[in-house]
Parts: sequence; C-alpha cells; structure tokens
Amino acid sequence: MDRIENLCIEKGMRMTEQRRVIARVLSESADHPDVEELFRRAHAVDPHISIATVYRTVRLFEEAGIVARHDFRDGRSRYEEATESHHDHLIDLKTGNVIEFVDAEIEALQEAIARKLGYRLVDHRLELYGVPLED
Repeated sequence: MDRIENLCIEKGMRMTEQRRVIARVLSESADHPDVEELFRRAHAVDPHISIATVYRTVRLFEEAGIVARHDFRDGRSRYEEATESHHDHLIDLKTGNVIEFVDAEIEALQEAIARKLGYRLVDHRLELYGVPLED
C-alpha cells in the first residue's frame, strides 16, 4: 500500500479501486502533475477511470489535506503529496519543470523579516520562476 492510500485509510476515507489507482499514481509521481496528466497515468492503469473521477478524487484528497495544490502560473493546478517537511519551488518557465529545494538562509531571512515587522511566521510558500542561464 502506498503513502497516500495509507493516509486516506487513516482519515477514514472509503477507498474504491479507482481511488487506489489515483492514490498510487500520485504517490509514484516525482513531478507535480496536473489533473490531465494524472488522468493519463491513471487511465493507463485502469481504462475505466474517467477524468471526472480524477477531478473528484483529487479535490477529495486536497480537502482532506492529503495532497497540496499549486498554481505555478501556467493555468493548471498541479499536485503533490502534502508533507510535514517544508520545501520551496523553482519553476523553469521554459520547460515547466518544478524543482523542489530547501535553503536555510532563505528560511532564516523570512523569519527575520516577519519578526522585524512584528509577526511570528506560522506558514509561507515561496515560488521562484526562472529560465536557465545562457551558457
């Protein structure tokens, strides 16, 4: 059983075979697929899965806090497993690739800025958009 399916069961969610397939596809994704890509991958495993089922399932997983939705300015919501470990994203505007990273200096700077402005930082999301440096 994969991570997302386990989380669904822990939260008391009814797991149909199609939900299991979608959960497995999401768990195995190394990228941040949109619903259409999730549908393509899930449909390859089970041709009876409809795109409407993928949309409903992803929304259900998101509402349960199992997956996180990102809007990386490309007009498509993209998804990844929601985790306790924080990371930020660098989006390659030429390819659409999403690179996850953690940087202690950036984290400390964000905390310092919030404190300087009289706040305790409780959450944040950092998305960087770039193109490869020309050689």
